[in-house]
Amino acid sequence: MLPGEKGPQDACGVFGVWAPGEEVAKLAYYGLYALQHRGQESAGIAASDGERIAVYKDMGLVSQVFDETTLNTLTGHLAVGHCRYSTTGGSHWANAQPTLGATPHGTVALAHNGNLTNSAELYDKLIDKSGFPSRGEMAQGNTTDTALVTALLAEHPHGSLEDAAMQLLPQLVGSFCLAFMDEHTLYAARDPQGIRPLVLGRLDRGWVVASETAALDIVGASLVREIEPGEFVAIDEHGLRSQRFAETRRAACVFEYVYLARPDTTINGRSVYESRVEMGRRLAREHRVEADLVMPTPESGTPAAIGYAEESGIPFGNGLVKNAYVGRTFIQPSDTIRQLGIRLKLNPLKSVVAGKRLIVIDDSIVRGNTQRALIRMLREAGAAEIHVRISSPPIKWPCFYGIDFASRAELIANGLGVDEIRASLGADSLGYISEDGMVSATRQERSELCTACFSGTYPTRLPDADKLGKNVFEARTPVDSSPRREPGGPSVAQRPEHASAVSIDTRPSSDDGLSRRAAGRTRISDQDPGVHEGSTGCDPGPDSDLEDLLLPEDRVPAGPGTPSAAQPATQPETAKDA
Repeated sequence: MLPGEKGPQDACGVFGVWAPGEEVAKLAYYGLYALQHRGQESAGIAASDGERIAVYKDMGLVSQVFDETTLNTLTGHLAVGHCRYSTTGGSHWANAQPTLGATPHGTVALAHNGNLTNSAELYDKLIDKSGFPSRGEMAQGNTTDTALVTALLAEHPHGSLEDAAMQLLPQLVGSFCLAFMDEHTLYAARDPQGIRPLVLGRLDRGWVVASETAALDIVGASLVREIEPGEFVAIDEHGLRSQRFAETRRAACVFEYVYLARPDTTINGRSVYESRVEMGRRLAREHRVEADLVMPTPESGTPAAIGYAEESGIPFGNGLVKNAYVGRTFIQPSDTIRQLGIRLKLNPLKSVVAGKRLIVIDDSIVRGNTQRALIRMLREAGAAEIHVRISSPPIKWPCFYGIDFASRAELIANGLGVDEIRASLGADSLGYISEDGMVSATRQERSELCTACFSGTYPTRLPDADKLGKNVFEARTPVDSSPRREPGGPSVAQRPEHASAVSIDTRPSSDDGLSRRAAGRTRISDQDPGVHEGSTGCDPGPDSDLEDLLLPEDRVPAGPGTPSAAQPATQPETAKDA
């Protein structure tokens, strides 16, 4: 399907390690590798040797950004890493993480998973108090809430970074899992709702914090516990210490269980894989149908399809073959190639699906274009009947906590009933799991889960619509403080010439604490804001692997009031507050 046709976009992944005597940059690399599914736009690692913090970051996948030579330059005893999907601030090099900031007491390098909903308020307070920052990443064109938090930490006149964090964290609203560091200490913090996951692990010679338990497994760390909602942790040569900056008001994102997290991750004591299998079982009880084969949409629908097959007694099989080696392409297809549909990525097994009554399992439907294309392809392969089953309820509301769903106007379930959606997709039947069934499968208390994208009930109060959205800072940045523009062209970000490295030397010889290698300039594309020249670019999400080719009929709006995918997204509506 064409670039721009997106499903739910992932949150980011954060990783931090304090381990004297270990190759911390390589541990961070493998931790980010395990978290790659959470963000595929950019990646970065900061490391400290006790005197100097160095950061290497760039656009692209973890394996594209780093190599052995690069990692060998990131020496020290602690590191933080990040893989990004953009939710506040556009997708370009200036917004890659970790961010760096020079504070009165040293340096901070910070990585953030989540999305603050009071960013505009905090930004205005910063400007009113100190004016637009004259140094640091915001002054260089970084428009993320991560850079804002870094700047606010630098503004606090407290005796230490730890004191500054304890003063600032209670002021942050929304979802945030922070892994940050100064020259000597690793810090981690999680919002009072615990919307995104964050865990603590133990190495033989140190500690690890990570977005998911799967990242602990890959580096050989044992799970100690979750970082509690509202908890702030510091790790240094004196050990681990914990403080509370807010009372726990747990509202963990249920969509982590449905799609976002890796299936081999455990969240709050519950296996994500088992939750998805159980969702499939409950889906079979709620929407049983006579059929010959249960098949998943690769790969996200597989655990639920296994559960559906187990419960229904209908055989499980793969009706689609996925080419694992084809990434998203920016080569525009000719008219002839376009008629091949999405077979560049998926191809039906005709011997398996021909003449069969199929039950096709997927985790969610956003706009419906992907499912429409898949159903057409299965029909062409000879399927007799196609019954679609979805292991989450209809998505009707946008997320403001780190998942970049389509705007509410683009969500197919907004304003259309289930039978109307079925007709739009071209399926013989359509069934969604109930919200009760989904929640029960997670084995979590309903009161401790955020289901806002299904129910419209948000766990934190939301500001007005003009204070939300990816470009909230761009609208507020003073004209004379914005990144430079070439005449008649798009903005130009500062970027080092060869390695995408930024280092801060905290010794007195540095003027403002910030030194760069020879800075080259990288043009940001207006046509594809997720890609700079020379980058492959990525858009994560359940449908992103299938986003190269769409036939015109797949892009037809599902009903009146729903814009086509080619039209610009509208500002999401804000639902009722909790």
